[in-house]
Order: sequence, then structure tokens, then C-alpha cells
Amino acid sequence: MFDALAENLEDAWKKLRGQDKISESNIQDALKQVRRALLNADVNLQIVKEFVADVEQKAIGAEVISGVRPDQQFIKIVNDELVSLMGESNTPLAHADIAPTIVLMAGLQGTGKTTATAKLALHLKKQNRSTLLVATDVYRPAAIDQLKTLGKQIGSPVFELGTDANPVEIARQGVAKAIADGIDTVIIDTAGRLQIDEAMMDELKQVKDTVQPHDTLLVVDAMTGQEAATLTRTFHDRIGITGAILTKMDGDSRGGAALSVRAISGQPIKFVGVGEKVEALQPFYPDRMASRILGMGDVLTLVEKAAEEVDFADAAKMQEKILEARFDFDDFLKQTKLMKNMGSLAGIMKLIPGMGNKLSDVDLEKGEKQLKRSEAMINSMTLAERKDPDLLASSPNRRRRIAKGSGHAESEVDKLIKDFTRMRSMMKQMGQGMGGMGGGMPGMGGMPGMGGMPGMGAPGYRGGGGKKKKKDKKKKGFGQL
Repeated sequence: MFDALAENLEDAWKKLRGQDKISESNIQDALKQVRRALLNADVNLQIVKEFVADVEQKAIGAEVISGVRPDQQFIKIVNDELVSLMGESNTPLAHADIAPTIVLMAGLQGTGKTTATAKLALHLKKQNRSTLLVATDVYRPAAIDQLKTLGKQIGSPVFELGTDANPVEIARQGVAKAIADGIDTVIIDTAGRLQIDEAMMDELKQVKDTVQPHDTLLVVDAMTGQEAATLTRTFHDRIGITGAILTKMDGDSRGGAALSVRAISGQPIKFVGVGEKVEALQPFYPDRMASRILGMGDVLTLVEKAAEEVDFADAAKMQEKILEARFDFDDFLKQTKLMKNMGSLAGIMKLIPGMGNKLSDVDLEKGEKQLKRSEAMINSMTLAERKDPDLLASSPNRRRRIAKGSGHAESEVDKLIKDFTRMRSMMKQMGQGMGGMGGGMPGMGGMPGMGGMPGMGAPGYRGGGGKKKKKDKKKKGFGQL
């Protein structure tokens, strides 16, 4: 979502490249570029003015560090200010000393509030915290049914009294039910409206006064941009929020909401929704988000995603197979499944430092399609062929049968086999050179940058905008960028 902002900020660094030091005169063009980038990202105007003024003050007063270029020093200053703007550090969800912890979800209709309620429950479940979801939205058609469906999906009970009951009474009885059942956390899904109105605010305030929540979270659609500032201020002034959840962060938003919510309310962003799946909720870390905005990736989040999915006993076995060049097509399918569980290819690649700016959306889309083609061809192989790729290298008839069974050209199957053989050789060399990690993240099969995958080196597809260097005729896959 921050792609355009990162590209615009890149122009700011260019203004300072080749300069001996940061000065009051040469920084002005860079500051104009930062201001323009933030405004284009739909950040609140007042926040932009204050941010740029703070950056200017600290940049001009910064000590010259030996060996550090002015543009690098300026990036560091902008990074620190972004972190400060978004809240310094992660603020976890409240956890009451005496159960249950009560969390009140607030926000407008259409922000993804009900889905965020289920996502939060699943997040807590991973921490071994039991949850009860309380359905108080009696106005939106099928809102209660939606929460019940989501609750069943994640294994969390839902308390509801139907659409004729009073929302305040539903909330009160829901908390009483949680106390009786020894539930750790109650999450109350409240009604939203298409726009802020007095009736909604009054009802929400009554619910809050009745249940006395430990956390009141405002669910904000990241696509709303500058409107997020007005929305945040209104909710905070009327009911008092203790934090926010930004949804649809994987969408085509420009990032303004992420940079405005905390500055307006003084309350932290606690979580971000990064996809439609109930697993797609992440704690919000300002330093990591600043790194993404500046195009530096987010290795910590990438490692955490892998740690959630990786069975380290399997990873150790996989490492042995890599070192001994015994990696087969079944192993490849396991790796692609693991990567899918971690998220989209685009989402993963943008977490890797330097990769987000090198790969266009067109490149990533090609990569996704190529992986699907590779999977289709592998699924057309026999068990023996998957376990022993050399069988295919020596048998045109087998390759012909696989092409017919998968609906792809024989040339594509030939390329898959060649790419796989080359990748296996490369991974063996990487494994020997890198030792314990097998050249990559645990469970990622030593694939550098998630790459080197068979079929990823499609003709004309080089990852960096599809351009070919005249002197280099060798095709490259993702792992060779």
C-alpha cells in the first residue's frame, strides 16, 4: 500500500545525493519532495506541516557523521520521525488482571469491523487466550449471522440475543456469560453506520458505560485517507478510544490513514489487517512500518510469519536434503504451500529489504501465475517422478504425458525440469556455503529471497521490470535478482 509513497520519497533522497553535507539551502528541495510525497499519500495537512518542520529542524541541526552520506543521514532522520509519528513502539492489547478482559470494537459500517473482531479473536487464540464474541449489531442485515459464521470458523463461541434485543442489554449479558464460563477475553462487535450520527454515538456510549471495557478499539479503513483523521477525532472526542485497528492495509490505499490516526487521537494503532483471511491480522510496529514506507523491507515480520508456519523438525530434514541434493518435487510443493500460508507472493517479496522496489506488480503477477503453472505440472507427475526428478530428465515420453495431463506445452515441462535441476544444484552450493541455515529462512528450502524456484524464470521475466541486459543472455529466476 505504501509503494507510491516510497517512490516519491526516493525522489527526496536524490536531491541530497552528491552533496557534501546537509545545509539549510540544499535541504529545501528534499523537504518539498517529502511534503509532496506525504500529501499525495493523503496524510492530513496539519500533520504534514508539523512533520516536515520537525524533519527540517533535526536535519539542519544534525551532526555530520563520518562516512555517512547526506542522503543516508536524511533517510535516518525521516525514519525516526515516521516512527515517532506512528507511536514509537508496539502497544499490545489490554489484559485485565481479573478476567474477563473486555474489548469494545467501534467504527463505521464497511470498515471490516465484524471481520476484524474475528481476526482479533484468532490472534488471541494463538496466545492461548479464550474468547467470547458478542454480537450487538442488530441493525445491519446478516451481521449476527456473519459473526456466527466467523466464530465457527475460528472455534470461538458467539453470544447473541437476536435482532429484537437491545444492544446495551446484549453486551451486558454477554459479559456476564463470559464471567460465568471463565472466558479470558470478551470482544463486543457493535453496530456501525454509513456515516457518523447521534444515535450511533449515543448507543455506543451507553454500551461502553455499561460494560466498562479495558480497550476501546476504533476500526478504520485504511482506504479512507484524510477522512481517517476526522473519523478518529470524532470517535475519540465522543466516546474515548484507547487504540485503533487499520483494516485493508493490503489494498490500494496511499497510506495516509496509518500516518494520521495516532497523531490525531494520541492513541496507538494496535493492529493492522493485511488481507481478507481471518489469519491476516498483525500487531502494529511503528519501526517496521517506517521501514516498509522507506522501501527497506520488514525482515522481522517475515521471520515471524515463517515461524508461525514452519515445523522446525521438518525444516531440519529439508536442510539435510538440500545439502545432499535430494530435494525433490514433493519438497517443492511443500515449500510453495508454506509460502502461500504466509501470504501472497507480492506481500512476502515486499518484506524483503530491497526487493519491494525492484519488482513491479506486473512482475509479481507473472511470478504468481508461473508458480501455479509449475504446481499444475508437478501434480500431473506420478509419485515416483516427484520423488526422482532424474526420471523425467531422461524420458521424453514422461514429459510429454505430463504436458498433456497438465494442459501445458512440452517446452514448459522441459523448462520446469531444467530450472529445477539448476535450482537443486544452486541450493546445494548455497547450503554448503551457508552451513546451518541452508542458505535461507527455516523451512524455505534455502531459496534465497524465496527464489530460485523452477518456472520462475519465464522468458523475458527478470523480476526487475522485465528488462534484459544485452551482455547477459542467461535467464534468471527470482532467486538470482
